[in-house]
Amino acid sequence: MPLATGDFTLNGITYKKAGVNIDEGEKLVTLIKPFAKATSRPEVMAGIGGFGALFSLNLKKYKNPVLVSSTDGVGTKLKIAFMLNKHDTVGIDLVAMGVNDLIVSGAEPLFFLDYFATGRLNAKNAASVIKGIALGCKEAGCALVGGETAEMPGFYDGGEYDLAGFVVGIVEKDKIIDGSAVKSGDAIIGLSSSGLHSNGYSLARKVLFDKLRLKPESKISGFKRNIGEELLAPTKIYVKAIKAIQKKFNIKGIAHITGGGLIENVPRVMPNNCKAVIYKNRWKMPFIFRFIQDGGKISEIEMFRTFNCGIGMVLIASKDDADGIIRRLKTLKQNAFFIGEIEKRTGKENSVVII
Repeated sequence: MPLATGDFTLNGITYKKAGVNIDEGEKLVTLIKPFAKATSRPEVMAGIGGFGALFSLNLKKYKNPVLVSSTDGVGTKLKIAFMLNKHDTVGIDLVAMGVNDLIVSGAEPLFFLDYFATGRLNAKNAASVIKGIALGCKEAGCALVGGETAEMPGFYDGGEYDLAGFVVGIVEKDKIIDGSAVKSGDAIIGLSSSGLHSNGYSLARKVLFDKLRLKPESKISGFKRNIGEELLAPTKIYVKAIKAIQKKFNIKGIAHITGGGLIENVPRVMPNNCKAVIYKNRWKMPFIFRFIQDGGKISEIEMFRTFNCGIGMVLIASKDDADGIIRRLKTLKQNAFFIGEIEKRTGKENSVVII
């Protein structure tokens, strides 16, 4: 007897009846192929749909190449997307969290893969997410070469989903930025963020929605958009700006300011005998952070170890280069500030001092 297809198989249970709609998955693949194609690089050997992505590495461009990889997610920022039913920007966040980690070591992002998991697949919403991923990849100059969509009935509530991203980059071994050259007297340059980026949302939601009883649609004086849209502002991608700076200046250390804020992330790119002295009056903390701090009566130290507080990336360079770096970043439409200096650290001093 021939096998039946679709939702009719001798009146028995089908995958679709169990909650997994293969047809919706195929619809999604059709929707996202143009997005992925728009991010292609010459090294990509096949389009979306294969079992594995093929990427031909042109070793003639490098003398001693080192591959760099990173993986991350978007965290509870996704809850805001669910509340607003707005799914076209969290994909940008996903890419940003990965490629911004790569650029810290001086690596060029090459290709990106995503993992999209949901309880019930909605091809339209999923396509919006992946369109955002493609936009992020294009901004970062890397190719979206593949991914995985998992429909798991009963595992996620309603139309919720989770995201993970995986990125691979490359850097010449003798051009790796690891912070080992950082020394006392160096300048700390802060690059402005676009908002909360993708960190601290559990605390932000606790303050805004539980304590202050706001709704995502709430309009607050001081904001140009509603609170939900403010929280959904996409994470800034710093790849192009930092690559441009590297061509002219010697960058000794780079820190991506994610979970842990300035306090936890800057020490990751400094020798143990150094401390970072940061002056909080050298940049204006965006209103969203002040609003959360005041609304939750959050201590300053808690703010600086939870949120980026307006500084999404930190560069450490010779003090003689600081003004030139800041001027160059501004021509690239990236605001930057001379926020502090590296000093000698002795004994059990804190590795970051914010004054």
